[in-house]
Amino acid sequence: MFREGKAFESLAKKSWQIASGKTTIAPKAFFLDGQLERITGTAYTDDPYVAMHGGFEVEHEPTRAYLLKNVWMINGFIYKDLHNFRLHPSYQISKKMNYFPPAIIDTEIDHAAIYSSSEGNQYFGLWLTDDCVNYALAEAEGVPVTSNIVPYSHMREYESFLKMNPFRTNAVHMKNAIFFDDNWGNNDSKHFRFAENRNKILSLFPGASHPGVFILRRNSGISRVMLNEIEIAEQLRDKYGFKIVDVTQNTASEILSACAGAKVLAGIEGSHLFHGLMTLEAGSSVLIFQPPNRFSGVIKNTTDMENVNYSFVVGIQKEENFYIDFEEVEKTLELISF
Repeated sequence: MFREGKAFESLAKKSWQIASGKTTIAPKAFFLDGQLERITGTAYTDDPYVAMHGGFEVEHEPTRAYLLKNVWMINGFIYKDLHNFRLHPSYQISKKMNYFPPAIIDTEIDHAAIYSSSEGNQYFGLWLTDDCVNYALAEAEGVPVTSNIVPYSHMREYESFLKMNPFRTNAVHMKNAIFFDDNWGNNDSKHFRFAENRNKILSLFPGASHPGVFILRRNSGISRVMLNEIEIAEQLRDKYGFKIVDVTQNTASEILSACAGAKVLAGIEGSHLFHGLMTLEAGSSVLIFQPPNRFSGVIKNTTDMENVNYSFVVGIQKEENFYIDFEEVEKTLELISF
């Protein structure tokens, strides 16, 4: 539902455009010769060769709002007439079902606005770049509503930093409910709202310029084990002055304090890197370590929007895992004029 405008159109009482779309030219990523040839599998990136070489037009959709009447939100699902839409991945709902109270609807909201999405509740990075960015739209249109499921350990901290105060519930009837859709487009309005959130973060965590930060992923999220992750992080620290934080151990405050002012954000490809993306200024860089069997260019969508350089090294497969050649890391840093 949240990325299918036609479904909205068929159920909406009315719809309108909040922000216009735009067309951009995708920039080329920074990478060494021979890297793309190592790729054996992809995730959410159809053609890595095209995506990383850039030079093509990207159409960013307008941001639209849809007003639906008499909508119910019960235990992680949205219900409208005979339609139901999952607001959370099934595994999040199943883990919580034993703790839900009986679905007694004793709350009604006249004018609600849903800013969260199924994808945002599944991937921390998309929650930061899309759901948190859409919160400003929801706040302007009504009561920002989301479910009472909290999928991320750092979520409450970010809500505090970004001054988000949603109405959380697992059982509510919404007489009027507004939904938002931009089909994942990065139009000027989204860029502005993302920049506003970055400014809020940097006002709380100002940082002097420093060489870079490595965010350790370890075993968090979808498995992609880099065998020498800590070794590469320590080499970047010892030789170039990078800071190191651990997404599984450090608070959001500690992570953001380390990221603020970084010229380079480095780490295994994944949502945990979006902690750093919330602080990067235009002209800085990301250095992504890609598993060869799961290459993903999703982060480049955000770096392109924010004029941040995107660079990567594809790992060398070793059984089910991979490792990174530090010499290739250093040569890639040279490409981004580090």
